[in-house]
Amino acid sequence: MRLEPIANPSALRRAGLPLAALGLTVVTASLLALLAGADPFATLGLIVQGAVGTKFAALETLNRATPLIFTGLAVAVAFRARLWNIGAEAQLYAGAVAAVLLGTGAITGPLTLPVMALAAMLAGALVLLGPVMLKTRFGVDEVVTTLLFNFIMLLLVSYLLEGPLKDPMGMGWPKSAALIKEARLPRIVTGLRLHWGFGLALIAAVLVWVIQTRTALGYEMRAVGLNPQAARFAGIPVNAVLLKTALLSGGLAALAGFSEVSGLKGNLTLDLSPGFGYTGIIVAMLALLHPLAVVPSALFVAGIFVGADSMSRAAGVPTYIADMLLAFALLFMVLAILLTKVRVVRG
Repeated sequence: MRLEPIANPSALRRAGLPLAALGLTVVTASLLALLAGADPFATLGLIVQGAVGTKFAALETLNRATPLIFTGLAVAVAFRARLWNIGAEAQLYAGAVAAVLLGTGAITGPLTLPVMALAAMLAGALVLLGPVMLKTRFGVDEVVTTLLFNFIMLLLVSYLLEGPLKDPMGMGWPKSAALIKEARLPRIVTGLRLHWGFGLALIAAVLVWVIQTRTALGYEMRAVGLNPQAARFAGIPVNAVLLKTALLSGGLAALAGFSEVSGLKGNLTLDLSPGFGYTGIIVAMLALLHPLAVVPSALFVAGIFVGADSMSRAAGVPTYIADMLLAFALLFMVLAILLTKVRVVRG
């Protein structure tokens, strides 16, 4: 058996295989629930009910999706240019640190939030800039360097929370001081946790789509991702495009840290992210790296997590099923993407 490239995949193949992957994911979830001793249909119903069954649940799903949209966009932008950014978690924390440094009183006034967002984006961009320069100048694999930066940044944040950024009024807990009022993103719905970081994430998705489809940079990013050698032969400065891609990708991931600190938490802690940077890879792959599709993909993943929490309490099923469900969803989607481009033939 061998894989044979498909020159022009049909629309049915391009749309049908990803849908089949989602169907297989649902079947797998049912089998996992059955193995856990629960009614598969009831378990799936509880997940849906817990994710969107009430106003509170739906808003919590939107809230959980906000950082996933940012990190999903960051990964989609980088992967489209064949820049394997596995360090969105580090860039998220860099953005959060920058937001806290400015939002605890360093600046005040109506421009506080815009300046914090820009500073966060700059911090995240700089974190990714290092691995990309190592890649372009010395050929160092960015998968390794971006992954290692996740651990380096966590250690740095731990040091800051035990030292320079530690809240003197925090009763010894490793957390930063609270952000001032001007540094907090307002709530979309009064009395509930959903904040305007979600609106910012939607705007970011549209802007990334415009960049990728309506600008020269977007064309260059796609060309470099499809074939860097051909792009270089056509006169496209491949290294410069990768650096610009890194700045955009790192900045988007950092906005996740900014929105979590400014919109939800109000201060910085070491457990700010339960893995939003890594989950962003799943979000981007489920969206087939399309920036607008990142939004429903993030909502789907967030709904699974929020619904799984509710399902676990109601049915006594471990929440680890949600993690396994997402892992299978990613595997099935990667296989669907592969089979969209190639066919299996004998011989």
